[in-house]
Amino acid sequence: MNRKEFIQKSSLLTGSLVIMKDLFAKQKGPVYGHHNMKYTLDTAWASKHNPKVTVNDCHEMVQDSKGRIFLLTNDTKNNIIIFNKDGVVLDNWGHEFPGGHGLTLHNENGTEYLYITDNNKHQVYKTTLDGKILLTIDAPLDVYNKAEEFIPTETAIDSNGDIFIADGYGAQHILHYDNKGKLLNRFGGKGESHSHLDNAHGITFDNRNGRKTLLITDRTRNCFKRFDTSGKLLEIISMPGACVCRPVVQGENIYAAVLRSPNMDLANSGFVTILDKKNKVISNVGGSKPVYSKGVLNQVQQQEKIFAHPHDVCVDDDENIYVAQWASGKVFPYKLTRV
Repeated sequence: MNRKEFIQKSSLLTGSLVIMKDLFAKQKGPVYGHHNMKYTLDTAWASKHNPKVTVNDCHEMVQDSKGRIFLLTNDTKNNIIIFNKDGVVLDNWGHEFPGGHGLTLHNENGTEYLYITDNNKHQVYKTTLDGKILLTIDAPLDVYNKAEEFIPTETAIDSNGDIFIADGYGAQHILHYDNKGKLLNRFGGKGESHSHLDNAHGITFDNRNGRKTLLITDRTRNCFKRFDTSGKLLEIISMPGACVCRPVVQGENIYAAVLRSPNMDLANSGFVTILDKKNKVISNVGGSKPVYSKGVLNQVQQQEKIFAHPHDVCVDDDENIYVAQWASGKVFPYKLTRV
């Protein structure tokens, strides 16, 4: 064998070993989920790197255009913690959000901003990525008798900067503001009809079918509801047994944390659910296998006790999932690595 042949065969062998190593690395530990949406779990994703940083309830997470992951916690030592994808803390800021709950990222003409809801202070804030508050929206007292009735949980930001606020712990209104904070419209609210809401915990834009719509959580009723931006109900996505938090649309799929199952009475019973482009559940990470009977989803519930109270998911650009948990022992978010 001459030197050239030796180098070629050595390179092939080395490449094969690297591929095999990567395959084994991806399969390390138990695999959770169903169909082609399966994951391994890293419960020490951030805690192993950052022993001096603390969290209280981990509420929501987003990823910016630089690949950084922003976590909102209601620990006023550091309301916002910024990680890289390996779980190392890059920065932290914020001491003024004791009820920090909802976190939304919006790109406005090439600049990214955060929108934070605080359900203790009954306010919504627009901030820069380093924490400068640019806009504060107070309770609209032409809608509410007192500020304490307004308990916002989430926002969705339109392409023109209009702000849709879900009052998910208050009167259940969806409040539509312009980009300056002027109230334009409201819909939803408490009631028994399909167009009313109960625990309107999350809201996001869903443009997957080419039409701009709002996907809104009706958590107590185990479903997502789709509305147009004027407030007309278009669709109900039934999720029996899943007390879903906010929907996260990534690619063709909807991802969501399920806080509890099969109802809100059972503590420490959460999991993560994933729906396909046809809004059918295809995987429950930590939950029971999704089964449909005559087109209707059978009741789902926690199967593996890997989560307590998942409150939000963030799907990164490698299709890995980060899971923020509420009332779960002040744990850092867990990472689900897709296999």
